[in-house]
Amino acid sequence: MSIIYLDNNATTKVAPEVLEAMLPYLRDYYGNPSSMHTFGGQVGKALKTARQQLAALIGADESEIIYTSCGTEGDNAAIRAALLAQPERRHIITTQVEHPAVLNVCKQLETQGYSVTYLSVNHQGQLDLAELEASLTGNTALVTIMYANNETGTVFPIEQIGLRVKEYGAIFHVDAVQAVGKIPLNMKTSTVDMLTLSGHKIHAPKGIGALYVRRGVRFRPLLLGGHQERGRRAGTENVPGIIALGKSAELELLHLEEATTRERKLRDRLEQTLLAKIPNCEVNGDPTQRLPNTTNIGFKYIEGEAILLSLNKYGICASSGSACTSGSLEPSHVLRAMGLPYTTLHGSIRFSLCRYTTEAEIDKVIEVMPSIIERLRAMSPFTNDDAGWLQGQEQALIHK
Repeated sequence: MSIIYLDNNATTKVAPEVLEAMLPYLRDYYGNPSSMHTFGGQVGKALKTARQQLAALIGADESEIIYTSCGTEGDNAAIRAALLAQPERRHIITTQVEHPAVLNVCKQLETQGYSVTYLSVNHQGQLDLAELEASLTGNTALVTIMYANNETGTVFPIEQIGLRVKEYGAIFHVDAVQAVGKIPLNMKTSTVDMLTLSGHKIHAPKGIGALYVRRGVRFRPLLLGGHQERGRRAGTENVPGIIALGKSAELELLHLEEATTRERKLRDRLEQTLLAKIPNCEVNGDPTQRLPNTTNIGFKYIEGEAILLSLNKYGICASSGSACTSGSLEPSHVLRAMGLPYTTLHGSIRFSLCRYTTEAEIDKVIEVMPSIIERLRAMSPFTNDDAGWLQGQEQALIHK
């Protein structure tokens, strides 16, 4: 059975060109780029090229790139560096819908005496800039806000946010793990001070990421040791990963306009057809200001996990908008923050496409989804109306 992979916001396949580019640095060119000899020196030159490729993708200077192991490390490094740069300031602003790599750091910092404002979102997952404005003070050290939400694809007005942040002298960090390669970026004209990205979201392997730090922004390293990354991130470089990230960045830049246009068309066809064929379902998130590859659809009166298991039988990979794992009935923090009805929260499914997604794959999902939803609703012991569903869920919790 062939796999139909529509879970690209979770991770992506390694592009064949990327694998080909990195293999020599696993097999033949294994020298340490910091070595004085020619064998290591040639590796160092390859890293410089990769750095230039990545810088070109986000419109930055190569000297502003710091390689990391992943997006989580990048977020941690940026947040802690920003606070160390302004130790007299003790206030942080973030949102209720951030990735755990940001939220959990902020929660820990609250135990260390920092105050954190968690901005709310509306039913489309968008921020209220007036709430941001009201939260900014002279004590604000850092504003850390994602570029695009990983669950709904909703894109935030980052440049507008950055202009307001600058008025208060705070540092502005953006988790752009989901945005890089899907939205044109230009750090040279941006208000962003630090920006996190991850290789495995753009067809590079897992275990490599990067942090952009604008020239002039004070940065204290998270990892101490050797002189690597201009003293900003110690540890022998992940050479194959860096080469791979550079090549993937080159490919993303090359295919950006074509791929995003094509992905948007496929996503819209999938979304519109399912909405037309299946009753009691709706799109979660901003219908216009969102990533071109992402749709999050809430199917009322059924559990997302049951949908995923049914899709899996056809080799279709997607994600649930609900965190109902290990027997928990707790739905996604993102969808809860959006104030979605309980009847939709648990049955929300995210489909995320990439440049390798085909029309035939979308056709297959369109073919099987209506019958899956109809079957699951028919099997449900609870009635398919809001009051009956809620009452049934309450009874399930009582008997759990």
